[in-house]
Amino acid sequence: MTTLSDPDHTPARQVPSAMPIILDGAAPRDRESPLLEGLNPQQREAVLYRGPALLIIAGAGSGKTSVLTRRIASLLESREAWPSQILAITFTNKAAAEMRERVRAILGQGADGMWISTFHSSCVRILRREAESAGLSATFSIYDSADTKVTLKRIIKALDADTLGFTPGNASAKISKLKNELADADSYARNANMSDPQEVMFVEIFRQYTHRLRAANALDFDDLIGETVYLFRAFPKVAALYRRRFRHILVDEYQDTNHAQYSLVRELTRPVEPDLAEEMEATGVHVRNLRDASGGIPGASLTVVGDSDQSIYAFRGADTRNISEFERDFPGTRVILLEQNYRSTQNILSAANAVIGHNFDRTDKKLWSAGGDGEKIVGYTAYSGHDEAQFVSDEIEVLHRAGMAYRDMAVFYRTNAQTRALEEILVRSAVPYRVVGGTKFYERAEIKDALAYLIAVANPNDELALRRILNTPKRGIGPATETALASFAEANQISFRQSMRDCASLGLGPKVTRAILKLATLLDEAALKLDPENPAGTANVSELLTFLLDGSGLLSLLRGSRDPQDEARAENIEELVAQTKDFNKENPDSGLVDFLTQVSLVAAADDLDDASGTVSLMTLHTAKGLEYEAVFLTGVEEGLLPHQMSANEPGGPAEERRLFYVGITRARQRLYLSLAMTRAQFGDINVAMPSRYLQEIPVDLIDWKQSPGMANSRGGTQPRALNARRDGFGGGFAGRGDPQALPPAPKKKTEWASRVPSQVRDNGDLTLMQGDRIRHVDFGDGRVNQVTGDGTKRIAHVQFDTVGAKKLLIKIAPIEKL
Repeated sequence: MTTLSDPDHTPARQVPSAMPIILDGAAPRDRESPLLEGLNPQQREAVLYRGPALLIIAGAGSGKTSVLTRRIASLLESREAWPSQILAITFTNKAAAEMRERVRAILGQGADGMWISTFHSSCVRILRREAESAGLSATFSIYDSADTKVTLKRIIKALDADTLGFTPGNASAKISKLKNELADADSYARNANMSDPQEVMFVEIFRQYTHRLRAANALDFDDLIGETVYLFRAFPKVAALYRRRFRHILVDEYQDTNHAQYSLVRELTRPVEPDLAEEMEATGVHVRNLRDASGGIPGASLTVVGDSDQSIYAFRGADTRNISEFERDFPGTRVILLEQNYRSTQNILSAANAVIGHNFDRTDKKLWSAGGDGEKIVGYTAYSGHDEAQFVSDEIEVLHRAGMAYRDMAVFYRTNAQTRALEEILVRSAVPYRVVGGTKFYERAEIKDALAYLIAVANPNDELALRRILNTPKRGIGPATETALASFAEANQISFRQSMRDCASLGLGPKVTRAILKLATLLDEAALKLDPENPAGTANVSELLTFLLDGSGLLSLLRGSRDPQDEARAENIEELVAQTKDFNKENPDSGLVDFLTQVSLVAAADDLDDASGTVSLMTLHTAKGLEYEAVFLTGVEEGLLPHQMSANEPGGPAEERRLFYVGITRARQRLYLSLAMTRAQFGDINVAMPSRYLQEIPVDLIDWKQSPGMANSRGGTQPRALNARRDGFGGGFAGRGDPQALPPAPKKKTEWASRVPSQVRDNGDLTLMQGDRIRHVDFGDGRVNQVTGDGTKRIAHVQFDTVGAKKLLIKIAPIEKL
């Protein structure tokens, strides 16, 4: 067993107090420490307070990282703790590295020896040291999510569990959820309905997965925390060593902790009983200076920093009760509120306060800024998702021309499916962007799969597309069968598609042969739908894609999965279906090849370079912890925010409201809220209603460029929100009891400046110069003011006669030179 021989084995004269970690009130100081410079009173108190437990409720942008690092530095500077007595836990390696560097910048090498790491990294160090007690080899492997899914795939295949709907994805998600609740296969089985075949099968999958990990001397990421908790509970002497060592434990983002992480913190902060302390002293582990009057070692001082209003990871097991019930769990807790915000303008903060105030079971706080009111929030109701994307693109260009760098702007959305329209418009408008924490829409595997079906119909000789869909979704067609089909085609000088039709000659077995023939027949039937002489008429792109998705089961399989990632994949494919419907409407005379050409041109557009960086596109969940000068929060509609899957779940609307709050508080200076009148959902174009959360923002904070009231059938006299007032006044969107504040009725218009370019072209040979006159399919005539960039990245800066200034990526813009 590890003895943890550390610098804290020192004579009492080197320690400032017999109980260095429990000093009630502020730590004594002979002089003002430079660490306190620039802190507001609440931050100062959080740095100086000494007691058994400290809860810092840190509002968005309130300087919590600075407080946490200065608190650590203060403990070391005052010699109340050795570096090795401090354990600081963060949620990401990036946050841990940043905290470590900040403390080192203050104290230099004096900070070496601290444990500043993630939950998982800390647990790995403990488990490798105590591997023998944990029943492991010190060289145990750590399985990532891919390793877990490969292992589960083999188990599911051996058990034929796929017949009951199990996939590596949904089995992995359920096992992870249980492990985060510190449940194992046996404890789950005790409460499971064992008369349900699905439950019986899951228990067997869970047991076999656990057995395979142990046999491989491996742990997965969830095991790292759970096994450490089990270790401490099963071996009190081991736990006592770490409770003695870590006298100050600090946890960042405490609102995001799950049950296993909470349990780990509890185990580390328990006191060491007198008999164990006596035994440790007798075996040479020095604890004399740490013992209290009872002879035991008091629990470590615990500092947690968090904000229940920013808890948005319930789907990962995060439990807001860990922070809301902290005072009950740790008696004698001191609570400090950090409400002064150093990031956003007051208008943005007032909106955030108003929204989050509708959640209950939270510590009430009001964020405020000393930096002034700032610009009003801009609201915009688009006619469609594409129109919304064009508004975002145009406003980005307005900000950029005013001097704001692209890197200081971000676009947020609730679901990945929303990126399709945004990406298309940004590409066509020559706005450099990057998708943060995700994949570009056309690069997503499920979109490539769906497009491969269309390509296989349009071009029967495309072997790459055929191979991609051969076993997608799973049909029991493995690599060996794929190779046999290719060899048969080559030997007989026929196409891969023809070899699929003739697969009965290969002796592959009835099940595999039927699967291949069924796919070949589906593709042949789809091809017939494009035949101009088809008596039923020629199918459009949307009808063809729907037929292929239904026949292949690609979409229904994703919809029926219990894996949350499959739910997102299904939404992406549904967005592709909606795109085909838009294409049919905008290009009634175009067919499948034209659609695939348009998609390939947009998808293949080179990433643009700009000296001021790129606009960041990301989901609201990804946005946590980031900040930007300007934020565009899109899709603020019922069904998206709150999301339809969460709206009817217990706690769902409150969590979605926290997500909205997080999005609002990422903005420093400018915030844009946008929604659409119509939105593609489940492959159909549906009327979209404004989010209930919009009504929670005071009307005087939002400047509606086009309000929900202006985009309805009532001539602008009433808002369209489902829960809006219907008394003739404007509810949350117009005036509150003031008819004069109602938005004006919209002017009759057949075209609008942000109309979406509906076509793309391959203009590889087109040369434009300053002064050239051009004609755009949608924007009309204009004059080229400037051409920038090189090769495929050439950008035309055009002043159009009717819609003003636009930027166009020359390579794909639907333009001609006059």
